[in-house]
Amino acid sequence: MPQRILLGDEAVALGAVHAGISTAYAYPGTPSTEILEYLLDHHERQGGPHAAWCANEKTAYEEALGTCFAGRRSIVCMKHVGLNVAADPFVNSALVSMHGGLVVAVADDPGMHSSQNEQDSRWYADFARVPCLEPATQQEAYDMTREAYDVSERFGVPVMLRLVTRLSHSRTNVIVGEPRGENELHKAPKADTWVLLPGNARRQWSSLVARQKDILAWSEASRWNLLNLRPGRRLGVITTGIARNYYRENARAMKDEPSHLHIGTYPIPEAQVRALAAHCDEILVLEDGYPYVERMMRGLLPQKLRIMGRMSGELPPTGELSPEIVRAALGLPALPVLDLDGMLLPNRPPQLCQGCPHGHSYSSLKEALEGMNATMVTADIGCYTLGALPPYSSIESCVCMGASIGMAKGAAEAGFENVVAVIGDGTFLHSGTASLADAAAADTPMTVLILDNQATAMTGVQDPLIASSRLQAIVLGLGVKPEHFIIVDAHPRKVHETAEVLKREILHRGLSVVIAVRECKQATRKHARIPEAVAS
Repeated sequence: MPQRILLGDEAVALGAVHAGISTAYAYPGTPSTEILEYLLDHHERQGGPHAAWCANEKTAYEEALGTCFAGRRSIVCMKHVGLNVAADPFVNSALVSMHGGLVVAVADDPGMHSSQNEQDSRWYADFARVPCLEPATQQEAYDMTREAYDVSERFGVPVMLRLVTRLSHSRTNVIVGEPRGENELHKAPKADTWVLLPGNARRQWSSLVARQKDILAWSEASRWNLLNLRPGRRLGVITTGIARNYYRENARAMKDEPSHLHIGTYPIPEAQVRALAAHCDEILVLEDGYPYVERMMRGLLPQKLRIMGRMSGELPPTGELSPEIVRAALGLPALPVLDLDGMLLPNRPPQLCQGCPHGHSYSSLKEALEGMNATMVTADIGCYTLGALPPYSSIESCVCMGASIGMAKGAAEAGFENVVAVIGDGTFLHSGTASLADAAAADTPMTVLILDNQATAMTGVQDPLIASSRLQAIVLGLGVKPEHFIIVDAHPRKVHETAEVLKREILHRGLSVVIAVRECKQATRKHARIPEAVAS
């Protein structure tokens, strides 16, 4: 059978193509971005399936849901915190009659390599009462993606595919199968199964709850759950997802390998867990993320059984799992390491690219705020978040997508003066427009600085959803007064000029919006608009 060298993300993308999807939607976010990047490239080379970036994860989910409403298959992709944005349609879509398969590929980021938190998406699948598959390898990522569509259509619900950073961003050989064709277009036999009026929703909820026993039976029988009971062993090990690789890497060094249950599907296969528990005196749970299985087991198994993991201290309560951590938890001696004799490597924090227009904008902002009393700068998520670090040290908050404008409004209305919200063009379209509408309606005394670099840069320089020239119409359409709406050039020669503009608008006791425009230098290189030497 043919083989491809694929990232975990790419294996998911190709698995979806070979499962016969008609559409794919996403919002970029590390570590999930490469799924749609692969599908966009596949569309360009092969002419299908349709793939598109969306304004945010919620709109992406709803567009994928529309494909399923038409009877065809779709995939929607996001990182773990993006699922928070898509939670409304995700949870509600479990109550409709999913007659076209929908896979929700969510890439979690244990260790917070590029994220605000470590949240574990398996809890969302459990909350929505939908199946979840968690691959341990790139091969499983491909195979599970294909199978997930059949599971989705079998039970009439969306199916989550949970990835983690190390799997998403590592590459290996993947054996691929024969592609399946697209579904025929067809609407649901009963239209009211998609109309969640309270009367319908109650029936659909009862139906979903009644299906849980069948979903559990599917998980119990799944080939992705592997139980190996070894005679006479006191210790049992449960692994989930990529933790299986770390366990196997270290188990070879043990004199006698423990009994082992690997869980690849959820709901948790209770019968296999009970079988392992009946065979062992203590169980070590290895999972990359929250202590999801460990916590469930504490309510599932007899209290006399010792359960070990993140909650009991055998594993660190936070951070990414690693082979070294697993080795220590198994009671194995540490492997020899190179002694650097006290040599300390210099810290290399992320920084804005040389010549980044955001840097010029921050220089203007710092100059504008000099001498003002009680200033506050709320900010958002993107490359401009690096303005919190030296030499700029210009921003004071970064909480979630779009929070900068809402936080600035709340601070200003609490009586704080000289408040500035900093947000990028992509983040503004993602979730900043509603907050700006609030501020415009109240004419809140604050300034919104939109840093428009004409790219979603931090996640790989994706093209903007809406051209910069159209941002003006959006801002004015939300009710911002034209006399306090200004567009400036984020050019190094215009730092002082922009600072004067910002100072005047910050002192205005009402809402003002300033858009600083200059294309991201990486986007300039990507589009080959100027020679590389000039771009540098």
